[in-house]
Amino acid sequence: MSMTITGATEAGDTVTYWVIYDDGSVGRIEITNGQQEPALSKPGRLVSEVEYQERLDELRAEQERRRAERAAEDEARTRTDYLALRAAGVPEDTARRMSGYTGPAIDPDES
Repeated sequence: MSMTITGATEAGDTVTYWVIYDDGSVGRIEITNGQQEPALSKPGRLVSEVEYQERLDELRAEQERRRAERAAEDEARTRTDYLALRAAGVPEDTARRMSGYTGPAIDPDES
């Protein structure tokens, strides 16, 4: 059964545009039945899909680098807290729970 709505038009082809904004972020805009390029919501420029993908890959690599950096900082902090608790005579299991340290057991006298 086909239904027609008065005033409605059938959807046409979808056109995809890729954007790199001046702040370094990226965007993908899909327009259906569009006859002209989209207006951007903030300063930037339309780019090829290849250029968009290259910038997106850069952003993802930077995000992963920052994630790894935060993980290393967290590991160093929990290790320091664990060692301080162990040096104060706190039992290992309790020191692990209190500090969040999950690495190998460390003798506080040898660190």
